[in-house]
Amino acid sequence: MDGGGGLVARAAGARERLGVDGRGGDDPHEQERPPRVRVAPVSTCARAALDLREPLAGTAATARTWLLIEQPGPWGARALTASRLDAALGAALEAAAEGTGVRVALIRRPGGRPAGPGGPRVVAAHTLPGRTWTHTARLPRLEALRSLDLPALGAGDPASFDALGGAPYDGPPLALVCTNGKRDRCCALLGRPLAEELALTAPEEVWETTHLGGHRFSPTLLVLPHGYAYGRAVTTEVKEILRATAAGEVVVDGCRGRSCWDRPGQAAELALRERLPGAGPDDLAVTDVEGAATGWEVALAHRDGRRWRVTVAEGTSLPPRPESCGGTPGTPRRMDVVAVREE
Repeated sequence: MDGGGGLVARAAGARERLGVDGRGGDDPHEQERPPRVRVAPVSTCARAALDLREPLAGTAATARTWLLIEQPGPWGARALTASRLDAALGAALEAAAEGTGVRVALIRRPGGRPAGPGGPRVVAAHTLPGRTWTHTARLPRLEALRSLDLPALGAGDPASFDALGGAPYDGPPLALVCTNGKRDRCCALLGRPLAEELALTAPEEVWETTHLGGHRFSPTLLVLPHGYAYGRAVTTEVKEILRATAAGEVVVDGCRGRSCWDRPGQAAELALRERLPGAGPDDLAVTDVEGAATGWEVALAHRDGRRWRVTVAEGTSLPPRPESCGGTPGTPRRMDVVAVREE
């Protein structure tokens, strides 16, 4: 998932953006040893994670359905209650979404473009394979969002959203780049330039968003309609991801996982996709996950009837590194694929 030339190219680009000297020493065995990283106060979490080659697979935020609300202007660290969105509405949506499979986030256009005529854009997107849909609406009054049936949205029923004027979106794939510097400075330092550059050629398909998790993998983005998340992204790669998505393909290199699955499921699906490079976004589905704590057996099925079981073990990323800029160094969980077996 993170091996080969893609990682090398992506790491080189990230190192250039982060100001990391990628030159090696004279020792021919130097690259065989884990890199030694001194996390100084001026270091960023993205730089540390890159230097330590922390894997991306199995790190995507989990959500079956995304509810994205256009809200131009500044965002606070907890943007739903610290932005120009009414704080009481943001808090109500956040509370109502708990346990429903819906993740609520704010979006805005790169460069500070205001909302268009008709009110802010709202996007609802369901990401389960075979049941994927994206609907959009313009709402003159965002208070109308209080009427949404979030459990139904999380289950894949858009009726309450469509009752507010929502309609199917049939345009090109959408790219949402995390840029909230109040949440973590890496998202601003690395995400905003990426979003602005992408918007030069795809102004209607590119959005900034408030929080996708995994600041240390910045720049991070979510691609709809299928809900695959990516990390350490560069412009050329994102353009290829969007082209492939429009063509019904899935780019595995740089992928963190599909948001509708939990973390073991994300890692298992990506491992299987490496073995099935032609599989489309609706071809594979996680059908069962057994286990807990540190080990799982993940069952996957292809729509042609083939089935697999993937063994996933929880690992620990060492040495300690900050998971957010300014945070205390920790040892993030990682999803390690141990075996892939066709049944």
